[in-house]
Amino acid sequence: MTPPTPTVRVDRDKDTGVAVVTLDREAKLNAIDLPTAAQLTAIWREFRFDDTVRAIVLTGAGPKAFCTGIDRTVDVPQPPSPYAIDDPLLTVGPKANDLWKPVVAAVRGMACGGAFYLLGEAEFVVAGENATFFDPHTTYGMVSAYETALLAQRMPYGEVARMALLGTAERMSARRAYEVGLVSELTPDGEELAAALRSAEVIAGHPTEAVQGTVRAVWATREAARAQAYAQAPHLIALGNLPPDRQAELFGKRGTDFRIR
Repeated sequence: MTPPTPTVRVDRDKDTGVAVVTLDREAKLNAIDLPTAAQLTAIWREFRFDDTVRAIVLTGAGPKAFCTGIDRTVDVPQPPSPYAIDDPLLTVGPKANDLWKPVVAAVRGMACGGAFYLLGEAEFVVAGENATFFDPHTTYGMVSAYETALLAQRMPYGEVARMALLGTAERMSARRAYEVGLVSELTPDGEELAAALRSAEVIAGHPTEAVQGTVRAVWATREAARAQAYAQAPHLIALGNLPPDRQAELFGKRGTDFRIR
């Protein structure tokens, strides 16, 4: 069997100790299909054993998007029970794979929906001034549960609620994301990757045990609230999501607007 074409690119710099992980589906606005999800999981788990990698920068290929969530053309089979939901994005982040090396996200263009699984597990976010953040779930008849749980640990309640409830009608600018705490550094468009690399290189130069311990300590302060929210998410999604055919109908009507803005 021919292995799937790599859709995630990894570039290691052994001199600095920084690896750059790039979502490499530019033609699909770096949406995550099942092979991409599997590759991300494998990469994070591989980094656990690679002492040459001490910090990571996560970004997306091209100027249009960091990541636009799950690829809507992917068919994800679901168990027939309302008590079980298979979400392939639950394991695409570093923390979900027991990786405690720091991750800095560099965002250019759109970051929406399932992108927050990745941004929510990064230590901090650097964004170009033309980046935009939004959550399309409610527009397409879906409950935003995991995404909002992660966003609520980075932004004030009202900002999370506004983004999630307004769906594709609300686009948070990079400037506003910086003002409310989702973004920690704002750069001219196209300079976000270089800025993220500068921070990652500084971090990679510190003693690795202290760095990873600090990452774990910071994450632990948020873990209890996140775990409780995640425990409720499957039931809320099962109760609130429209049937897949109705979701597809709404996406077909409004998906073009989502893509081009």
